[in-house]
Amino acid sequence: MDKVLDHPALAAAKPYVEQLPAVPQAVVGALAGVGALCLGLKLFSYLRLVLSAFVFSGHDLRKYGRAGSWAVVTGASDGLGKEYASQLAAKGFNLVLVSRTKAKLETLAKELQEKYIGKGSLQVKTLAMDFAKDDDADYEQLAELIRGLDVAILINNVGQSHSMPVSFLETPKEELQNIVTINCLGTLKVTQVVAPILKARKRGLILTMGSFGGWTPTPYLATYSGSKAFLQQWSNALSSELADDHVDVYLVLSHLVTTAMSKVRRPSLLVPNARNFVKAALSKIGLGGYQTAPNTYTPWWSHSFMLWLIENIPGVNSPVTISYNKKMHVDIRRRALRKQARDAKRQ
Repeated sequence: MDKVLDHPALAAAKPYVEQLPAVPQAVVGALAGVGALCLGLKLFSYLRLVLSAFVFSGHDLRKYGRAGSWAVVTGASDGLGKEYASQLAAKGFNLVLVSRTKAKLETLAKELQEKYIGKGSLQVKTLAMDFAKDDDADYEQLAELIRGLDVAILINNVGQSHSMPVSFLETPKEELQNIVTINCLGTLKVTQVVAPILKARKRGLILTMGSFGGWTPTPYLATYSGSKAFLQQWSNALSSELADDHVDVYLVLSHLVTTAMSKVRRPSLLVPNARNFVKAALSKIGLGGYQTAPNTYTPWWSHSFMLWLIENIPGVNSPVTISYNKKMHVDIRRRALRKQARDAKRQ
């Protein structure tokens, strides 16, 4: 310390420093212990992340129902929902598929029944409903459709985002209404219809699709971000309510996946295709990966590592993270508007 204070720039401070009382060894030891504990917790969280991503397997789906049990999948006609339906059918579950477009549902049902004809008599029921209409009659139809079925799994996949990044004040009223109605009310109302069956049979699984956009504030996707944050808290609360009935409730966190909603077409290290993401989601049930909320998991390995870095370096709610999100989505909006202008000129 004396050598440091002998530096010309610090020499003037030397008399004041020398008058400071010595720090007791007990305090030094306590601070060192706290530092070691914090470092140990970080290392443990990283180890858990690595093991969850590459070593451990999650709950076997047979925990929730035997072959021939039923799974309800919303938003089932495209993207992740379609892939959930296909992979659950491959594992022997009959399906109740709910989505907006009747023709797509019927085509998918036929494809799956033909594909898995050798695995027994796959049963598929479909219900075409527009979640944006929030029509109670649709939910009554769903309740009637699943009455008497041994429903074991609910996949809350239905969702809508913005057509492009947009400031909250410029968000079209219909788009704002649809996002909240579909993502929040639609998910809650379907769960109110299906969950009583799971509770009565004393086992079951509810997976709800979350998003990094709900985990960290996302400017220019404010309404979508808020809707996914709502689902995060709701899912955590519901998991506690149904725990005594042996119904597992998890929120599935994801970053970008190659789907129509994300508008990303080519998979990459950070952007899996729908098949690989769903395969990970169904094989990692119950594993934390890395997150700071209970009953939440990040199944795709690169998404888990990304989340760990965000949580441990800038912080999920830090100005740095929010500023980065804002810049990224402003840039995406600028490119989308330029594309719109080019397309308009061609017409």
